[in-house]
Amino acid sequence: MILRALVLGCFLVGPAAALELSLPAAARLTAERNTGPDRYSAPAGIFRNGQVVTLEVEGDVHRAAWRLSQQGLTPLQLVRPLRRQLVDAGYEILLDCASQTCGGFDFRFATETLPGPNMYVNIRAYHFITAVRPSVAAPQEVLTILASTAANSAYLQIIRAGEVSDDEVVTDAPVPIAPAAQVENDLGNRLIQQGHAVLRDLEFATGASDLNDGSYASLQTLAEVLEARPELRIALVGHTDSVGGLDGNIALSQRRAQSVRRA
Repeated sequence: MILRALVLGCFLVGPAAALELSLPAAARLTAERNTGPDRYSAPAGIFRNGQVVTLEVEGDVHRAAWRLSQQGLTPLQLVRPLRRQLVDAGYEILLDCASQTCGGFDFRFATETLPGPNMYVNIRAYHFITAVRPSVAAPQEVLTILASTAANSAYLQIIRAGEVSDDEVVTDAPVPIAPAAQVENDLGNRLIQQGHAVLRDLEFATGASDLNDGSYASLQTLAEVLEARPELRIALVGHTDSVGGLDGNIALSQRRAQSVRRA
């Protein structure tokens, strides 16, 4: 069933101005985190020259994620009606890109994302939008949409940030994950605060699924985090280089993740 055949019945109500984004009725809220006054660095461009240029906005920051248990959806099917609503509400689209156009893996991990399993991003099938109002030249509010799909489900993340007055009441409704203050190391802090962390010291030979010989500080740190926080559940995601075919590299990335898990 395609998105336009769904009944719209779920609403995202934003702060201050009365914008309501209509979401598919099948969307189920998985996580919500509101902080303020706070600062949100919204992507303002694709991943290029080793970084993503961002637009920094201060104020209340509202983060939420939804899951849709449906087959056959595409990221564009999810974002098109939302993008139309944003334009109708007076937003200007600053960034509108998909998967590899955005920068693939690099863009995704340079972008704030609610932690899994509340939000899942398929590196090969996601779409990202950054919208601002009243204008790109003088933004007072920014809203970003991240949509991603897999075989049997789809995910939406919407982050909205804008100016607040000094006398506004601010709230902090954290996602269901323990505070980062209990973890003393940088990798642990990133994992708790951002919901993901890259283990950059791992080494595999081209085409090999087993880790190269040697000790890896990131795995030792990760083991310490999990030992100290047994309630945490993490997902290991393996990656490959661009050599070889897609199917073979997907299988290789899965074997690499299993190798890291065993280590």
